[in-house]
Amino acid sequence: MILSVKTGSFGYDIILAQNALQKAGALLNLARKVLIVTDDGVPPVYAETVASFCASPTLVTLPQGEDSKSIAAWQGLLETMLQKGFTRSDCVVAVGGGVMGDLAGFAAASFMRGIDFYNIPTTVLSQVDSSVGGKTAVNLNGIKNSVGAFYPPRKVIIDPALLATLPPRQVANGLAEAVKMALTCDRALFSLFEEREHGADWLSCVIEGALRIKKSVVEADEKEAGLRKVLNFGHTLGHGIESATGFSSLLHGECVALGMLPMCSPAVRARLMPVLERLGLPTSVSFDKQKALAAIAHDKKALADGVTVILSEEVGSFIMKKVPIAFLEEKLDYYC
Repeated sequence: MILSVKTGSFGYDIILAQNALQKAGALLNLARKVLIVTDDGVPPVYAETVASFCASPTLVTLPQGEDSKSIAAWQGLLETMLQKGFTRSDCVVAVGGGVMGDLAGFAAASFMRGIDFYNIPTTVLSQVDSSVGGKTAVNLNGIKNSVGAFYPPRKVIIDPALLATLPPRQVANGLAEAVKMALTCDRALFSLFEEREHGADWLSCVIEGALRIKKSVVEADEKEAGLRKVLNFGHTLGHGIESATGFSSLLHGECVALGMLPMCSPAVRARLMPVLERLGLPTSVSFDKQKALAAIAHDKKALADGVTVILSEEVGSFIMKKVPIAFLEEKLDYYC
């Protein structure tokens, strides 16, 4: 299946197919110098498969985790490309989850004012969400995604077969982003999460449903001037919790799940809670409230007169509202 994303400034294809990685040589232009960026949590064979199709591959494997999404790691990728003699005609390929996609994409956006970037996401979270939309970034001083650029990929290859090696916690981590999209935009997709039995094709259906929502939103609002802010549902509080817990004890999707609960009406929360529990996502947490508030105040979504947040009063719909930081402080009390 090919989903074509068409925005005012760019267009690219999302290839969604089983075993698509094996066709990367035909799907991507790799007849040039290629920087392949992966991490040590990704099965090495995935990046090695991409390298086998390249005319001149350079493979960089970074430590797994949020610590690699840093200025130092970004600088290291740029220095590698300089040392290897990369030009504006060459490209970067991310093979990994959201951290690798964000980091490699930002390196591609920065090098020589922008070179081609391809994304091959290997986690549920990156397949349903972060690989599509052109957001690239690194963290700075504990503030998530505070340095980055909107830089769409040339192509995205989504191969559900790559998810077979993921532990259950990582699968649930990614599904939190799909729940987010279903809860705000698609009540039929949310109903899939409420089903007690998940068939063989269930995950592929969820991935496709989430991608169609993401594609529609990005096409309507490429640079988050309005509608695209709906994709931040759960993230405002979630990023605060993520920062307050040191990016270590909780995964990103787990923080998003926690961030959704206080932003729902009681009726929606009553349906959301069992879905999160069934997926194995957390519904309670302990953290330093003041640290979370400080991170929220420095978040890129925050403005001088408040923060635009997404609320869910009914499944399948949302409300966008500008609120003061005090409103979010009150919402954080939900966890006390």
